[in-house]
Amino acid sequence: MAATPADIKEYPNSYVFVVDMPGLKVGDIKVQVEDDNVLLISGERKREEEKEGAKYDGVLTVTVQKLPPPEPKKPKVVEVKVN
Repeated sequence: MAATPADIKEYPNSYVFVVDMPGLKVGDIKVQVEDDNVLLISGERKREEEKEGAKYDGVLTVTVQKLPPPEPKKPKVVEVKVN
């Protein structure tokens, strides 16, 4: 699939990605998280003979929980000795 647009909704504790993926079955879709902050959704649609009345609707909804904000780094305390 080429780059497919996604609707992104932000909630207080999560993000929701809604992607149109017509003609794909569950087993044809791959959802991955890379580097802890990159969501990668991919899929491959196999062309089959079109059957009369075949439906090609499909929407994938992925909900990702937000990570808590990182704790602020505490300054390093170094002991100073005077001779």
